[in-house]
Amino acid sequence: MSEKKMTSSRRHHLKSLVLGIAKGILEKEVVQVKVDKENYLSENCPPLSMPGSAQELQELCKKLHLQIDQVDEERYDLESKVGKASKEIEDLKIKVVDLQGKFKKPALKKVRLSADQMLQALLGSKHKVSLDLRSNLKQVKKEVKEESAEQVGDWRKNIEDKAGMDGRKKMFESEA
Repeated sequence: MSEKKMTSSRRHHLKSLVLGIAKGILEKEVVQVKVDKENYLSENCPPLSMPGSAQELQELCKKLHLQIDQVDEERYDLESKVGKASKEIEDLKIKVVDLQGKFKKPALKKVRLSADQMLQALLGSKHKVSLDLRSNLKQVKKEVKEESAEQVGDWRKNIEDKAGMDGRKKMFESEA
């Protein structure tokens, strides 16, 4: 079959016809929504009659509060149903993607970066920061305290030296 191209005037005419039909359908939908809303309100919300006495007003308020509680319960139930349904939809979407098999998780590789390379990756190439952590450390000299090792020594020796009167005499002499 030979394919004939549509002229721009014909395409414009068809487009305007489709838009005109769509506009008519949308107007009918708006009118139908208004009619449905009025019907629902007339069925579920009877007209309010204001009573004259205080007791009748209190009874009306109690009745309205009960209706409000009932509507809140229905709203909560519907919200929970919608939440469950949306969660189920998300789970099903994930299952569909998994079943299609188009998405594969890439195997992660272990990367070793120095501190300079990490900073350069985070800050960008324009920031050249040299980070030598060892240069900022304080130098500490370790000194072995030999005196403390000698003083600690064997505890049994100290007990034997201090035993008896000679030990007490040594204690007083060493303190003085």
